[in-house]
Amino acid sequence: MSKATIKQVASEAEVSTATVSRVLNDSGFVSEEVKNRVLEAVKRLNYQPSAIARSLKQDKTFTIGVIVPDISNPYFMGISRGIEDVVGPEGFQLTFCSSDENPKKESQLLQLMQEKRVDAVVLATSGDNDPILERLSSSGIPIVLIDRKLKSTETGSKLDQVTEDNIDGASRLTRKLLEAGHVSIGVVNGPSRVSTGRERYAGVLKAMKEFGLEPNPLIYNGDFSVEDGIRAVRKFLAADQRPTAIVSLNNRMSLGVLLEIVRSGLKIPDDIAVASFGEVEAGALLKNPGLYYIDQRPYEMGQKAGEILLGRIRKDEPQSKPLYEVFHNEINQL
Repeated sequence: MSKATIKQVASEAEVSTATVSRVLNDSGFVSEEVKNRVLEAVKRLNYQPSAIARSLKQDKTFTIGVIVPDISNPYFMGISRGIEDVVGPEGFQLTFCSSDENPKKESQLLQLMQEKRVDAVVLATSGDNDPILERLSSSGIPIVLIDRKLKSTETGSKLDQVTEDNIDGASRLTRKLLEAGHVSIGVVNGPSRVSTGRERYAGVLKAMKEFGLEPNPLIYNGDFSVEDGIRAVRKFLAADQRPTAIVSLNNRMSLGVLLEIVRSGLKIPDDIAVASFGEVEAGALLKNPGLYYIDQRPYEMGQKAGEILLGRIRKDEPQSKPLYEVFHNEINQL
């Protein structure tokens, strides 16, 4: 059975195709009697409007592209849920993509988003794609950077941003370990190509300087994965001077840190203390781990990004004035 057409709906309702279009798009005046006739005809014929045709006519696809480094990470899942809960009721659908912390793949995904004519893009960048973002932004596609900034201050300053205060958060997190008497600290950090890696490490060094310590901790630079946390602990335990505490600057790496410490037969915090930038749910399974962690708010960050997106799509705010939202998070302890 072939799909019903708008012409068939118009014939059934004894109106013009233009009238059917006005009823379906809720644009222009149509009497209640005619409106009811059209809607009844739509129901009888099971007419499904063409999303492609509607998007071409309205110059909107009602889709928003969301590109994150790791879609399996609960942090980015929380951000995505926050965005969806804001834009979904307004008729927008999300297209989710994971760059896998791969700048080349991210570049391809950004190109795909432009080809799919998405109405806006939310990006937690894997780094090194400032030129393509400059091009996309110049073409008129609203872009909201979330969690991570761009290397290029010039390009980044033109885009809306929803981020955390990474330097202050990492500094306060490290201070908790220093205040507990730890002076030998191992740092599990992310890649320097990403702003969260650069800023959080800067926060650690800031705290150490404030305590009069040489800002040269034992460091492992990973790629925000569980495996990196595991490898970091192995490196620290094999060092000539084993650290008495570890600050892990990403929740996925923190999970690997906890797993490997327990696997090594060591106790947390008696043998080695841990502080994490981001909550690690598995930490609750440990007995009195004394685990310090930054209580991030990904869902609220996603909501804020969604609100900014809607404003940009509706042109409520002038694009010449980028919006910056910085979240200051609390430190908790298990």
